[in-house]
Amino acid sequence: MIQLEVLDFITLLIVLAAFFLLINVKFLKLPSTIGLMILALSLSLFIIFGETLFRTLKDLSTNLMEQYNFSDVLFKVMLSFLLFAGALQMDLRTIAKEKWTILILATFGVLTSTFLVGTAIYFLLPYVGLHLDYIYCLLFGALISPTDPIAVLAMIKLTKVSKNLESQIAGESLFNDGVGVVVFLTILGIAFPAATGEHGGAEQITAGSVALLFGTEVIGGLLMGVVFGYIGLKLLVTIPNEFTEIEVLVTLSMVLGGASMAEFLHVSGPLAMVTMGLFVGNKGRSKELEEAAGEYVYKFWHLMDEAMNAILFILIGLQIIRITWSIDFIVAAAMAIVIVLASRFISVSVPISALRLIKKYPKYTIRILTWSGLRGGISVALALSLYDKIKEGLVTPQIIDLIVVMTYCVVLFSIVVQGLTIKKLFALANKESEAASTAETSEQAGS
Repeated sequence: MIQLEVLDFITLLIVLAAFFLLINVKFLKLPSTIGLMILALSLSLFIIFGETLFRTLKDLSTNLMEQYNFSDVLFKVMLSFLLFAGALQMDLRTIAKEKWTILILATFGVLTSTFLVGTAIYFLLPYVGLHLDYIYCLLFGALISPTDPIAVLAMIKLTKVSKNLESQIAGESLFNDGVGVVVFLTILGIAFPAATGEHGGAEQITAGSVALLFGTEVIGGLLMGVVFGYIGLKLLVTIPNEFTEIEVLVTLSMVLGGASMAEFLHVSGPLAMVTMGLFVGNKGRSKELEEAAGEYVYKFWHLMDEAMNAILFILIGLQIIRITWSIDFIVAAAMAIVIVLASRFISVSVPISALRLIKKYPKYTIRILTWSGLRGGISVALALSLYDKIKEGLVTPQIIDLIVVMTYCVVLFSIVVQGLTIKKLFALANKESEAASTAETSEQAGS
Protein backbone atom coordinates (compact mmCIF):
# COMPACT_ATOMS: atom_id res chain seq x y z
CA MET A 1 0.00 0.00 0.00
CA ILE A 2 1.31 3.45 -0.98
CA GLN A 3 1.38 5.86 1.97
CA LEU A 4 2.43 9.45 2.50
CA GLU A 5 3.65 11.03 5.70
CA VAL A 6 1.57 13.89 7.09
CA LEU A 7 4.05 16.54 5.91
CA ASP A 8 4.14 15.02 2.41
CA PHE A 9 0.35 14.99 2.27
CA ILE A 10 0.11 18.64 3.36
CA THR A 11 2.77 19.55 0.78
CA LEU A 12 0.79 17.78 -1.95
CA LEU A 13 -2.39 19.66 -1.01
CA ILE A 14 -0.66 23.07 -0.96
CA VAL A 15 1.03 22.45 -4.32
CA LEU A 16 -2.27 21.37 -5.90
CA ALA A 17 -4.08 24.34 -4.32
CA ALA A 18 -1.55 26.81 -5.72
CA PHE A 19 -1.69 25.13 -9.15
CA PHE A 20 -5.51 25.11 -9.27
CA LEU A 21 -5.78 28.75 -8.17
CA LEU A 22 -3.25 29.73 -10.83
CA ILE A 23 -5.10 27.79 -13.55
CA ASN A 24 -8.37 29.43 -12.54
CA VAL A 25 -6.94 32.97 -12.46
CA LYS A 26 -4.97 32.63 -15.71
CA PHE A 27 -7.29 30.54 -17.88
CA LEU A 28 -10.75 29.76 -16.49
CA LYS A 29 -11.26 33.22 -14.92
CA LEU A 30 -14.28 31.97 -12.96
CA PRO A 31 -15.30 32.77 -9.37
CA SER A 32 -12.85 30.81 -7.22
CA THR A 33 -15.49 28.47 -5.76
CA ILE A 34 -16.82 27.51 -9.19
CA GLY A 35 -13.41 27.24 -10.82
CA LEU A 36 -12.03 25.09 -8.00
CA MET A 37 -15.07 22.80 -8.06
CA ILE A 38 -14.64 22.23 -11.81
CA LEU A 39 -10.90 21.62 -11.45
CA ALA A 40 -11.45 19.22 -8.53
CA LEU A 41 -14.02 17.30 -10.58
CA SER A 42 -11.56 17.20 -13.49
CA LEU A 43 -8.87 15.85 -11.15
CA SER A 44 -11.12 13.01 -9.96
CA LEU A 45 -12.19 12.15 -13.53
CA PHE A 46 -8.56 12.19 -14.66
CA ILE A 47 -7.59 9.75 -11.92
CA ILE A 48 -10.57 7.46 -12.63
CA PHE A 49 -10.13 7.35 -16.41
CA GLY A 50 -6.35 7.61 -16.28
CA GLU A 51 -6.14 4.41 -14.28
CA THR A 52 -5.32 2.42 -17.43
CA LEU A 53 -2.32 4.70 -18.06
CA PHE A 54 -1.28 5.35 -14.48
CA ARG A 55 -2.54 2.42 -12.43
CA THR A 56 -1.04 3.73 -9.20
CA LEU A 57 -3.00 7.01 -9.28
CA LYS A 58 -6.31 5.62 -8.11
CA ASP A 59 -4.67 3.42 -5.47
CA LEU A 60 -2.68 6.39 -4.18
CA SER A 61 -5.70 8.72 -3.94
CA THR A 62 -7.89 6.03 -2.37
CA ASN A 63 -5.25 5.15 0.20
CA LEU A 64 -4.73 8.82 1.02
CA MET A 65 -8.40 9.29 1.80
CA GLU A 66 -8.48 6.12 3.91
CA GLN A 67 -5.30 7.07 5.73
CA TYR A 68 -6.47 10.58 6.68
CA ASN A 69 -9.96 11.21 8.07
CA PHE A 70 -11.40 13.89 5.78
CA SER A 71 -14.31 14.72 8.09
CA ASP A 72 -12.02 15.31 11.09
CA VAL A 73 -9.76 17.56 9.01
CA LEU A 74 -12.76 19.61 7.87
CA PHE A 75 -14.70 19.90 11.13
CA LYS A 76 -11.79 20.27 13.55
CA VAL A 77 -9.57 22.58 11.49
CA MET A 78 -10.77 23.87 8.13
CA LEU A 79 -14.37 24.74 9.02
CA SER A 80 -13.24 26.81 12.00
CA PHE A 81 -10.79 28.80 9.88
CA LEU A 82 -13.27 29.33 7.04
CA LEU A 83 -16.18 30.45 9.22
CA PHE A 84 -14.04 32.81 11.31
CA ALA A 85 -12.51 34.35 8.17
CA GLY A 86 -15.96 34.75 6.58
CA ALA A 87 -17.52 36.37 9.66
CA LEU A 88 -14.52 38.69 9.99
CA GLN A 89 -15.62 40.50 6.81
CA MET A 90 -19.24 41.02 7.82
CA ASP A 91 -20.70 44.42 8.72
CA LEU A 92 -22.02 44.07 12.27
CA ARG A 93 -24.50 46.95 11.91
CA THR A 94 -26.32 45.49 8.92
CA ILE A 95 -26.22 42.02 10.51
CA ALA A 96 -27.90 43.53 13.60
CA LYS A 97 -30.55 45.22 11.43
CA GLU A 98 -31.39 41.90 9.74
CA LYS A 99 -31.07 39.76 12.89
CA TRP A 100 -34.66 38.49 12.88
CA THR A 101 -34.60 37.55 9.21
CA ILE A 102 -31.26 35.76 9.69
CA LEU A 103 -32.39 34.03 12.89
CA ILE A 104 -35.65 32.73 11.38
CA LEU A 105 -34.02 31.57 8.13
CA ALA A 106 -31.17 29.87 10.03
CA THR A 107 -33.50 27.97 12.36
CA PHE A 108 -37.02 27.60 10.98
CA GLY A 109 -35.68 27.52 7.42
CA VAL A 110 -33.15 24.74 8.08
CA LEU A 111 -35.57 22.62 10.10
CA THR A 112 -38.37 23.04 7.54
CA SER A 113 -36.09 22.19 4.64
CA THR A 114 -34.73 19.14 6.50
CA PHE A 115 -38.18 17.61 6.92
CA LEU A 116 -39.44 18.63 3.47
CA VAL A 117 -36.41 17.11 1.72
CA GLY A 118 -36.41 13.98 3.90
CA THR A 119 -40.14 13.33 3.44
CA ALA A 120 -40.11 13.95 -0.32
CA ILE A 121 -37.08 11.68 -0.81
CA TYR A 122 -38.71 8.94 1.26
CA PHE A 123 -41.91 8.89 -0.82
CA LEU A 124 -40.35 9.47 -4.27
CA LEU A 125 -37.30 7.17 -4.21
CA PRO A 126 -39.42 4.00 -4.72
CA TYR A 127 -40.45 5.38 -8.14
CA VAL A 128 -36.83 4.93 -9.31
CA GLY A 129 -36.53 1.49 -7.73
CA LEU A 130 -34.71 2.58 -4.57
CA HIS A 131 -35.62 2.73 -0.90
CA LEU A 132 -34.27 4.47 2.18
CA ASP A 133 -35.63 4.28 5.70
CA TYR A 134 -37.21 7.55 6.79
CA ILE A 135 -34.48 8.31 9.33
CA TYR A 136 -31.81 8.10 6.59
CA CYS A 137 -33.90 10.37 4.37
CA LEU A 138 -34.03 12.90 7.22
CA LEU A 139 -30.26 12.52 7.61
CA PHE A 140 -29.85 13.48 3.95
CA GLY A 141 -32.27 16.38 4.45
CA ALA A 142 -30.22 17.63 7.41
CA LEU A 143 -26.86 17.55 5.64
CA ILE A 144 -28.10 19.15 2.40
CA SER A 145 -30.36 21.88 3.84
CA PRO A 146 -27.78 24.37 5.21
CA THR A 147 -26.38 26.76 2.63
CA ASP A 148 -22.60 26.77 2.49
CA PRO A 149 -20.99 30.01 3.75
CA ILE A 150 -17.78 29.33 1.83
CA ALA A 151 -19.58 29.17 -1.52
CA VAL A 152 -22.10 31.91 -0.70
CA LEU A 153 -19.54 34.45 0.53
CA ALA A 154 -17.33 33.86 -2.51
CA MET A 155 -20.36 34.46 -4.77
CA ILE A 156 -21.43 37.66 -2.97
CA LYS A 157 -18.01 39.25 -3.47
CA LEU A 158 -18.60 39.23 -7.24
CA THR A 159 -22.17 40.58 -7.27
CA LYS A 160 -23.76 43.97 -6.85
CA VAL A 161 -26.53 43.84 -4.27
CA SER A 162 -27.99 46.01 -1.53
CA LYS A 163 -26.29 45.87 1.89
CA ASN A 164 -29.44 44.57 3.59
CA LEU A 165 -29.93 41.68 1.15
CA GLU A 166 -26.19 40.91 1.23
CA SER A 167 -26.38 40.67 5.04
CA GLN A 168 -29.45 38.42 4.85
CA ILE A 169 -27.75 36.02 2.44
CA ALA A 170 -24.32 36.00 4.08
CA GLY A 171 -25.61 36.07 7.67
CA GLU A 172 -28.00 33.20 7.04
CA SER A 173 -25.29 31.09 5.41
CA LEU A 174 -22.92 31.66 8.34
CA PHE A 175 -25.41 30.85 11.07
CA ASN A 176 -27.49 28.14 9.38
CA ASP A 177 -24.32 26.18 8.77
CA GLY A 178 -23.78 25.89 12.51
CA VAL A 179 -27.46 25.08 13.10
CA GLY A 180 -27.41 22.55 10.24
CA VAL A 181 -24.45 20.66 11.72
CA VAL A 182 -26.30 20.47 15.06
CA VAL A 183 -29.46 19.16 13.34
CA PHE A 184 -27.37 16.59 11.46
CA LEU A 185 -25.64 15.36 14.63
CA THR A 186 -28.99 15.18 16.46
CA ILE A 187 -30.58 13.03 13.74
CA LEU A 188 -27.36 10.98 13.51
CA GLY A 189 -27.71 10.24 17.23
CA ILE A 190 -31.27 9.03 16.64
CA ALA A 191 -30.29 6.92 13.62
CA PHE A 192 -27.29 5.32 15.38
CA PRO A 193 -27.97 5.63 19.13
CA ALA A 194 -25.69 2.76 20.14
CA ALA A 195 -22.78 4.28 18.23
CA THR A 196 -23.00 7.70 19.85
CA GLY A 197 -22.83 6.39 23.38
CA GLU A 198 -24.93 9.37 24.48
CA HIS A 199 -28.38 7.90 24.69
CA GLY A 200 -27.73 4.31 25.54
CA GLY A 201 -30.46 3.08 23.25
CA ALA A 202 -33.23 4.31 20.99
CA GLU A 203 -35.85 3.85 23.68
CA GLN A 204 -34.28 6.69 25.73
CA ILE A 205 -34.52 9.22 22.92
CA THR A 206 -37.42 11.59 23.53
CA ALA A 207 -38.53 14.92 22.11
CA GLY A 208 -37.25 16.53 25.31
CA SER A 209 -33.78 14.98 25.06
CA VAL A 210 -33.50 15.98 21.40
CA ALA A 211 -34.59 19.56 22.20
CA LEU A 212 -32.12 19.69 25.11
CA LEU A 213 -29.25 18.49 22.91
CA PHE A 214 -30.17 20.96 20.18
CA GLY A 215 -30.52 23.86 22.61
CA THR A 216 -27.26 23.06 24.40
CA GLU A 217 -25.30 22.91 21.15
CA VAL A 218 -26.77 26.11 19.68
CA ILE A 219 -27.01 28.35 22.77
CA GLY A 220 -23.75 26.97 24.20
CA GLY A 221 -21.92 27.65 20.92
CA LEU A 222 -23.21 31.23 20.75
CA LEU A 223 -22.34 31.94 24.39
CA MET A 224 -18.86 30.49 24.03
CA GLY A 225 -18.34 32.60 20.92
CA VAL A 226 -19.41 35.73 22.79
CA VAL A 227 -16.98 35.03 25.67
CA PHE A 228 -13.99 34.16 23.46
CA GLY A 229 -14.79 36.98 21.04
CA TYR A 230 -15.05 39.60 23.80
CA ILE A 231 -11.78 38.52 25.43
CA GLY A 232 -9.99 38.37 22.06
CA LEU A 233 -11.24 41.83 21.04
CA LYS A 234 -10.13 43.36 24.35
CA LEU A 235 -6.67 41.82 23.90
CA LEU A 236 -6.40 43.18 20.35
CA VAL A 237 -7.33 46.68 21.54
CA THR A 238 -4.34 46.67 23.90
CA ILE A 239 -1.85 45.54 21.21
CA PRO A 240 -0.40 48.25 18.93
CA ASN A 241 -1.09 47.45 15.26
CA GLU A 242 2.60 47.44 14.36
CA PHE A 243 2.95 44.17 16.30
CA THR A 244 1.28 42.23 13.51
CA GLU A 245 2.68 38.86 14.54
CA ILE A 246 1.11 39.12 18.03
CA GLU A 247 -2.29 40.10 16.60
CA VAL A 248 -2.23 37.19 14.17
CA LEU A 249 -1.25 34.77 16.95
CA VAL A 250 -4.09 36.06 19.15
CA THR A 251 -6.68 35.43 16.42
CA LEU A 252 -5.16 32.01 15.66
CA SER A 253 -5.31 31.14 19.36
CA MET A 254 -8.97 32.19 19.45
CA VAL A 255 -9.88 29.93 16.55
CA LEU A 256 -7.84 26.86 17.47
CA GLY A 257 -8.48 27.17 21.21
CA GLY A 258 -12.16 27.89 20.62
CA ALA A 259 -12.56 24.84 18.39
CA SER A 260 -10.93 22.57 21.00
CA MET A 261 -13.00 24.06 23.82
CA ALA A 262 -16.24 23.68 21.82
CA GLU A 263 -15.47 20.01 21.24
CA PHE A 264 -14.67 19.53 24.94
CA LEU A 265 -17.87 21.27 26.08
CA HIS A 266 -20.03 19.58 23.38
CA VAL A 267 -21.31 22.88 21.99
CA SER A 268 -21.48 24.07 18.38
CA GLY A 269 -18.00 25.01 17.19
CA PRO A 270 -19.24 26.56 13.91
CA LEU A 271 -21.59 28.95 15.74
CA ALA A 272 -18.80 29.87 18.15
CA MET A 273 -16.46 30.66 15.23
CA VAL A 274 -19.04 32.88 13.52
CA THR A 275 -19.75 34.79 16.74
CA MET A 276 -16.02 35.31 17.41
CA GLY A 277 -15.46 36.53 13.86
CA LEU A 278 -18.26 39.07 14.20
CA PHE A 279 -16.74 40.34 17.46
CA VAL A 280 -13.28 40.84 15.99
CA GLY A 281 -14.46 42.14 12.60
CA ASN A 282 -13.75 45.82 12.06
CA LYS A 283 -16.86 46.84 10.14
CA GLY A 284 -19.71 48.71 11.79
CA ARG A 285 -17.88 49.57 15.02
CA SER A 286 -16.49 52.59 16.84
CA LYS A 287 -13.14 53.94 15.59
CA GLU A 288 -11.21 52.35 18.47
CA LEU A 289 -12.66 48.91 17.83
CA GLU A 290 -12.34 49.22 14.06
CA GLU A 291 -8.59 49.64 14.50
CA ALA A 292 -8.27 46.84 17.08
CA ALA A 293 -6.90 44.45 14.47
CA GLY A 294 -4.44 45.83 11.94
CA GLU A 295 -4.66 45.57 8.17
CA TYR A 296 -2.29 42.61 7.99
CA VAL A 297 -4.53 40.52 10.25
CA TYR A 298 -7.29 40.75 7.65
CA LYS A 299 -4.84 40.01 4.85
CA PHE A 300 -3.68 36.92 6.74
CA TRP A 301 -7.23 35.64 7.18
CA HIS A 302 -8.04 36.40 3.53
CA LEU A 303 -5.05 34.22 2.59
CA MET A 304 -6.27 31.46 4.92
CA ASP A 305 -9.76 31.72 3.42
CA GLU A 306 -8.51 31.30 -0.16
CA ALA A 307 -6.01 28.53 0.68
CA MET A 308 -8.45 26.50 2.80
CA ASN A 309 -11.15 26.88 0.16
CA ALA A 310 -8.82 25.50 -2.52
CA ILE A 311 -7.67 22.61 -0.33
CA LEU A 312 -11.28 21.79 0.59
CA PHE A 313 -12.31 21.27 -3.04
CA ILE A 314 -9.18 19.23 -3.80
CA LEU A 315 -10.05 16.91 -0.90
CA ILE A 316 -13.60 16.61 -2.23
CA GLY A 317 -12.24 15.71 -5.67
CA LEU A 318 -10.08 12.97 -4.16
CA GLN A 319 -12.98 11.65 -2.09
CA ILE A 320 -15.29 11.33 -5.11
CA ILE A 321 -13.08 8.56 -6.49
CA ARG A 322 -14.34 6.28 -3.70
CA ILE A 323 -18.03 6.70 -4.63
CA THR A 324 -19.90 3.84 -6.32
CA TRP A 325 -22.00 5.19 -9.22
CA SER A 326 -25.00 3.60 -10.96
CA ILE A 327 -27.81 4.73 -13.28
CA ASP A 328 -30.40 4.42 -10.48
CA PHE A 329 -28.27 6.59 -8.22
CA ILE A 330 -27.84 9.26 -10.90
CA VAL A 331 -31.62 9.39 -11.54
CA ALA A 332 -32.19 9.67 -7.80
CA ALA A 333 -29.62 12.48 -7.66
CA ALA A 334 -31.41 14.40 -10.44
CA MET A 335 -34.65 14.04 -8.49
CA ALA A 336 -32.89 15.23 -5.32
CA ILE A 337 -31.74 18.42 -7.07
CA VAL A 338 -35.36 19.37 -7.85
CA ILE A 339 -36.54 18.43 -4.34
CA VAL A 340 -33.81 20.46 -2.63
CA LEU A 341 -34.57 23.55 -4.74
CA ALA A 342 -38.32 23.25 -4.13
CA SER A 343 -37.78 22.78 -0.40
CA ARG A 344 -35.44 25.78 -0.31
CA PHE A 345 -38.13 27.89 -2.01
CA ILE A 346 -40.78 26.86 0.52
CA SER A 347 -38.51 27.24 3.57
CA VAL A 348 -37.61 30.78 2.41
CA SER A 349 -40.98 31.97 1.10
CA VAL A 350 -42.99 31.04 4.21
CA PRO A 351 -40.94 33.07 6.75
CA ILE A 352 -40.32 35.99 4.36
CA SER A 353 -44.04 36.18 3.53
CA ALA A 354 -44.84 36.21 7.25
CA LEU A 355 -42.18 38.84 7.99
CA ARG A 356 -43.60 41.07 5.23
CA LEU A 357 -46.52 41.75 7.55
CA ILE A 358 -44.20 43.78 9.80
CA LYS A 359 -41.31 44.71 7.48
CA LYS A 360 -40.89 45.74 3.86
CA TYR A 361 -38.91 43.41 1.58
CA PRO A 362 -38.20 43.90 -2.15
CA LYS A 363 -40.32 41.71 -4.46
CA TYR A 364 -37.29 39.73 -5.64
CA THR A 365 -36.12 38.75 -2.11
CA ILE A 366 -37.56 35.21 -2.19
CA ARG A 367 -36.15 34.51 -5.68
CA ILE A 368 -32.70 35.76 -4.71
CA LEU A 369 -32.59 33.90 -1.37
CA THR A 370 -33.78 30.67 -3.04
CA TRP A 371 -31.28 30.66 -5.90
CA SER A 372 -28.35 32.01 -3.86
CA GLY A 373 -28.65 29.17 -1.33
CA LEU A 374 -25.57 27.35 -2.58
CA ARG A 375 -24.55 24.01 -1.12
CA GLY A 376 -20.88 23.19 -0.82
CA GLY A 377 -18.09 21.16 0.70
CA ILE A 378 -19.60 21.02 4.17
CA SER A 379 -22.57 18.97 2.91
CA VAL A 380 -20.19 16.60 1.12
CA ALA A 381 -18.05 16.24 4.24
CA LEU A 382 -21.10 15.43 6.39
CA ALA A 383 -22.18 12.79 3.88
CA LEU A 384 -18.71 11.27 3.67
CA SER A 385 -18.48 11.08 7.46
CA LEU A 386 -21.25 8.45 7.29
CA TYR A 387 -18.78 5.92 5.84
CA ASP A 388 -17.50 5.46 9.40
CA LYS A 389 -20.85 3.82 10.21
CA ILE A 390 -20.13 1.14 7.57
CA LYS A 391 -16.84 0.32 9.30
CA GLU A 392 -18.75 -0.01 12.57
CA GLY A 393 -21.20 -2.43 10.90
CA LEU A 394 -24.21 -0.17 11.55
CA VAL A 395 -25.37 0.36 7.97
CA THR A 396 -24.88 -1.13 4.50
CA PRO A 397 -22.54 0.51 1.95
CA GLN A 398 -25.40 0.90 -0.57
CA ILE A 399 -27.30 3.26 1.74
CA ILE A 400 -24.32 5.55 2.30
CA ASP A 401 -23.30 5.42 -1.38
CA LEU A 402 -26.79 6.62 -2.37
CA ILE A 403 -26.71 9.48 0.14
CA VAL A 404 -23.22 10.54 -0.97
CA VAL A 405 -24.08 10.43 -4.70
CA MET A 406 -27.22 12.53 -4.17
CA THR A 407 -25.28 14.98 -2.01
CA TYR A 408 -22.41 15.38 -4.46
CA CYS A 409 -24.71 15.93 -7.45
CA VAL A 410 -26.79 18.53 -5.57
CA VAL A 411 -23.59 20.36 -4.57
CA LEU A 412 -22.18 20.17 -8.10
CA PHE A 413 -25.41 21.59 -9.59
CA SER A 414 -25.58 24.23 -6.87
CA ILE A 415 -22.05 25.56 -7.31
CA VAL A 416 -21.74 25.29 -11.10
CA VAL A 417 -25.27 26.03 -12.37
CA GLN A 418 -26.60 28.30 -9.62
CA GLY A 419 -23.20 29.89 -9.07
CA LEU A 420 -22.73 30.77 -12.75
CA THR A 421 -26.25 32.21 -13.15
CA ILE A 422 -26.73 34.07 -9.86
CA LYS A 423 -24.95 37.18 -11.16
CA LYS A 424 -27.56 37.54 -13.92
CA LEU A 425 -30.35 37.12 -11.37
CA PHE A 426 -28.84 39.88 -9.24
CA ALA A 427 -28.58 42.12 -12.31
CA LEU A 428 -32.28 41.57 -13.10
CA ALA A 429 -33.16 42.28 -9.47
CA ASN A 430 -31.20 45.54 -9.55
CA LYS A 431 -33.00 46.64 -12.73
CA GLU A 432 -36.32 45.75 -11.12
CA SER A 433 -35.38 47.78 -8.05
CA GLU A 434 -34.33 50.78 -10.15
CA ALA A 435 -37.58 50.62 -12.16
CA ALA A 436 -39.63 50.50 -8.95
CA SER A 437 -37.74 53.51 -7.53
CA THR A 438 -38.29 55.47 -10.76
CA ALA A 439 -42.00 54.66 -10.75
CA GLU A 440 -42.32 55.67 -7.10
CA THR A 441 -40.54 58.98 -7.79
CA SER A 442 -42.83 59.67 -10.75
CA GLU A 443 -45.92 59.01 -8.64
CA GLN A 444 -44.73 61.38 -5.93
CA ALA A 445 -43.95 64.08 -8.53
CA GLY A 446 -47.39 63.62 -10.11
CA SER A 447 -49.18 63.94 -6.81
